[in-house]
Order: sequence, then C-alpha cells, then structure tokens
Amino acid sequence: MAPLLALSRLIDTISTWVGKFTMWLILITTLISAGNALVRKIFNTSSNGLLEIQWYLFAAVFLLGAGYGFLKNSHVRIDFISSKLSERTRNWVDVVGIVAVLLPFCVITVSLGWPFFMQALTSGEMSQNAGGLIRWPAYVLIPVGFTLLALQGVSELIKRIAFLTGNGPDVLSSEENKSDEQKHLEELEAQAARMLAGDK
Repeated sequence: MAPLLALSRLIDTISTWVGKFTMWLILITTLISAGNALVRKIFNTSSNGLLEIQWYLFAAVFLLGAGYGFLKNSHVRIDFISSKLSERTRNWVDVVGIVAVLLPFCVITVSLGWPFFMQALTSGEMSQNAGGLIRWPAYVLIPVGFTLLALQGVSELIKRIAFLTGNGPDVLSSEENKSDEQKHLEELEAQAARMLAGDK
C-alpha cells in the first residue's frame, strides 16, 4: 500500500500546483475583461481576440482546476444525505462512484477529445470571427483537463481504499478536506443541538 500512497501524494502535489496556477488565470481573465471593457468604452473599439482569450482562460480554470476541486472536496455532494452515512459507507460510495462513473467518463472524454484537438492542430483551425484566435489551445484543454481529473480520481480511490483497509485516515472526515457546505451544515446542526439543549 505504501507505493500507492506515495503515488497518491505525488498526484495530489500535481493537482495542487495546477489548482494554484488556475487561480492566477482567474486574475488574468478579470484584467483582460476589464481592459477590454475600458477600451470599448473609451475608444469605441474592441478585439475578438481579447474576447475569445477570456473564454479560453475561463475554460482553462474549470477544466484544469477540476482535479484540484476533487482534491479539496469542493465538488457537489448531497451533504444532508452523506452526513448521515457512516464513514465506511461514505468511502464505499466514493469507491463505487470513482470506479463506475468518474474514471470511465474521463477515459471516454479524453479518447473523444484527443482526436478533436489533433484535427484542429493539424488543420490550423481558426476562429470564424475576424481577428479571432487559433482554436487548438482551447481544444487541448479537454483531454488535458480530464486526464488531470482522472489522475486525481486515482489518488482519491487509493485514499479511500487505504482507509477501508485500515492503512490510512478518512480524508472525507478531515476538516481540511470538508467542503464549505459540509462545514456550514455541521455548524447548523451544532447550533440546533445547543438550542434544543437550552430548551430542556
């Protein structure tokens, strides 16, 4: 199990680095958007290239940052149900979800997205808008983003199996990995419990 946990830590490090990189893309996107708006208002002109780079970067944030979101447990969960499950059951649900849904979906998306990217790269496909950008940098985000998500899925699978076999902690119950919704729900439950205790 130790080599697998080492692999998991390596994948987590990659996801963290990529996730922090995508945070800077948000700032860059915001600056480009603000600059484009100012140029349009002041000089009454605009650039399709600047407009398109905004959605390229926006796509990069979501596609490249998906693995980091999975690492930080910030993806959507039905918390009011999962919080009622035992630790082992929650981990088994994740194992089944990763193996039966996440990894197959990532493999299918990468296998479909790669030829799409290669075709755009070899043909030199350009935007149909005047002054628009070349398209392959946007298309490559699909296979790269889903590969990173699949890798993080493997890392999370290793961590779930490690917990279930008694070789690691329950990362789902770790405060650091709880989503904001989970923390808020726990705060509300604690507040309700205090109110009930006060009534008695």
